[in-house]
Amino acid sequence: MDTEIGAAAAAIGERAERELEVLVGISSPSGDVAGAEEAIAACVSFLPEGADVERLGCSTPGSADDLLVRLRGSGTGRLLLLGHLDTVIGHEAHHPLRRDGELLYGPGTSDMKGGVALSLGVARWLADRPELFEEAALLLVVDEEWRTAPLLHVERFAGYDACLCFEAGERTKEGHDGVVVRRKAAGTLRVRATGQAAHSGSLPHLGRNALLALAHAAIEVAAVADPDGPDRLTVVPTVMRSGEAVNVVPDAGELVFDMRSRDARRFESVVAAVPSEIGGATLTAVMERVWPAMDSEQVTASLLAGAGERLGRPIIARSRGGASDASHFAPAIPLTVDGLGPLGLGAHTPEEFVWAPSLRARAEVALALVAQSLDQGP
Repeated sequence: MDTEIGAAAAAIGERAERELEVLVGISSPSGDVAGAEEAIAACVSFLPEGADVERLGCSTPGSADDLLVRLRGSGTGRLLLLGHLDTVIGHEAHHPLRRDGELLYGPGTSDMKGGVALSLGVARWLADRPELFEEAALLLVVDEEWRTAPLLHVERFAGYDACLCFEAGERTKEGHDGVVVRRKAAGTLRVRATGQAAHSGSLPHLGRNALLALAHAAIEVAAVADPDGPDRLTVVPTVMRSGEAVNVVPDAGELVFDMRSRDARRFESVVAAVPSEIGGATLTAVMERVWPAMDSEQVTASLLAGAGERLGRPIIARSRGGASDASHFAPAIPLTVDGLGPLGLGAHTPEEFVWAPSLRARAEVALALVAQSLDQGP
């Protein structure tokens, strides 16, 4: 391994564990302005001297402003480091960082405050080496977990030489470091049912049950999924709401599907599969979110190879079904690599954790990719 990378990664990994404890100690679920502001203030306090701090209007109205950090250098090349500070876990289930051996438990540890801590360390490393770049930017958004609107900041960074996103990392079965270069497109489909209310005891036959219509639709639409097909289409019912009283035929309700595919156009077949009427209740389908797919495998092949040489071990290209902001930036910055964060499991659950030793190991991967991307150029 490059000796400078090894020494720097050890320092980043050690400090990242302390900074992760601070960030996880802050409850910052999507949409919570106070939590986002506290998390952003903590990140700003971890920045190197001389960094330019800017707040950008968030893509989701009503949210706190996103954080943009810029470093100016004397070299060439422009690099974007990317992450998010919001979590899925709400205040009621939040708890501070808890250590169990080498495992660090807490909301957002792997998705993705662990990655944020590493990105801050990389930013400090770059600040000490201005000759390596013309500009390095760190963008931390606060709405990644629930955004339905387009991501506003993509065009601002179009033409940058590389984008490195710090979502949770991977390891292959052989024990090699993996990074994400392919992601599925993601879609959210909301189906609304309109029926007719009636007394559920004496006159149920006069009602048109919205709940039953949605239940049938959940089964029928989910059957469109083709996870083993060429597009790896998945269609998963995730939320259903209907009814307000135990003795009334429900006259309205809604059903939400989460969809993933290698090709976002496949979502059209899912929308088409929603029946217009079931049991007298009418159904209306509305697409609420479509995130693009990402495929930078070919364009990043030489980058991963060169970074692996610096690292002294291979870096393996991987694909992942989960969505990420990296997918939005890949069309504008073709040299986009994701999954640079630490290794962990349990994202979006109360038992989320990262493996503490991976903070150093993944810092090594990130620094090798940073150094190689700035040498390689566009």
